[in-house]
Amino acid sequence: MGIAERVLAYGGGRLDRAGALRTDATRLDALLDESDTVVLPLWRDRCLVDGDGPVRLTAERASLARSAAGETVFLGLDGDAAVFAVDLSGLDERSAVEMAGAVRSTDVRALVGRLDADGAAVQAYARGLLHWHRQQRYCGTCGATAVIGGGGHVRTCTGAECGRLLFPRIEPAIIVLVEAPGRPGRCLLARHAGAAPDAYSTLAGFVEVGESLEDAVRREMAEEAGITVTDVTYQGSQAWPFPAGLMVGFRATATSEEVRVDGEELLEARWFTRADLRERVASGRTLGRVDAIDHRLLHDWLAGS
Repeated sequence: MGIAERVLAYGGGRLDRAGALRTDATRLDALLDESDTVVLPLWRDRCLVDGDGPVRLTAERASLARSAAGETVFLGLDGDAAVFAVDLSGLDERSAVEMAGAVRSTDVRALVGRLDADGAAVQAYARGLLHWHRQQRYCGTCGATAVIGGGGHVRTCTGAECGRLLFPRIEPAIIVLVEAPGRPGRCLLARHAGAAPDAYSTLAGFVEVGESLEDAVRREMAEEAGITVTDVTYQGSQAWPFPAGLMVGFRATATSEEVRVDGEELLEARWFTRADLRERVASGRTLGRVDAIDHRLLHDWLAGS
């Protein structure tokens, strides 16, 4: 099974996003008061957790939280139960934890090993959407205040001569496993600025305006590592709302083994054989972040698939 057919962390959840309900404010208000409704509290991009994991607010706490919240957004339906997220970022951390009946706040990525795929997906979804609201208080065209609407999936400029609709933005990035030409099979890994001396990873970069994904692969590989690549092949994608990314995975083949790093984003790069990677795994090193698509790219390559 290729990456494109797999569920990677933070995506593929069972939640029905129920887009048709987003414009029905009356129905959303009613859903907030239903006993089986789930309200997930977050504080400044962090989950509020107790001993069992992310907190789900009781009806009483949810009402209190909404009154103190920066925003409340509709995420969708889990079966017949509505799921909302509430942002407590306007409070200090201690007050937010107490209001939610939690014990602490933590990053979603620190919880991924304890959450099932659905749980991780909905927490990341909530994080990304609430982050956008905090960053989009004003219209970028006229500077007027922008107000929430559409169940939290749009903001509308209040400027009398503007009224622009603002939607959550996604920032696509490519991540690439580059193979050497010829045999033996080797892949290119690099050490990024700020990384530990022996910390190597795949190459990645953001997609620019007016670029296709494949164009971005070719440009980034040339800029960062001084290599020309061919056979650019899509492998799969991953939701990465930290804060608003979409990671799109590719494989590509270099036309030459010569590598020239830029010295800014990349400090060094080298070719690794499968035996090299197996040795790193055996010594306890991980290949990429365990919750990220580069981990899957590397392990698929290591398996020869």
